[in-house]
Amino acid sequence: MENKLVHARTFKGLEVYKQARSLVKSIFDLTKDFPVEEKYSLTDQIRRYSRAIEAQIAESWGKRRYEKYFVLKLTDSDAEQYETQHWLEVAFENTNILKKTKDDFISQCESIEKMLNSMINKSSKFCKN
Repeated sequence: MENKLVHARTFKGLEVYKQARSLVKSIFDLTKDFPVEEKYSLTDQIRRYSRAIEAQIAESWGKRRYEKYFVLKLTDSDAEQYETQHWLEVAFENTNILKKTKDDFISQCESIEKMLNSMINKSSKFCKN
């Protein structure tokens, strides 16, 4: 899997980006059913942070020639997935989602986290000029 990641031609070819895109779409669909009173708080927050995961991956790809910046943006992406997990916990506590649904989304976030950390740990392979 490492060779597939390192040899991606664009950020869109990265498995971590594809998984982040899938997470965002699923969260968007899930939050369509959130109560109207949550539109500008919970719904907006969980959508914003999940979208930022993929946006930071894309930005990191564009800065690959600067390894420290590449790592910084991947670290930011990892932070966004943690914030997404936080908002999933809030949604569960407020009974907006079931425990199984929350657990499934958390599992997806954790998978993204592992891939991001692998990229961070092997950043020099992504940042070759």
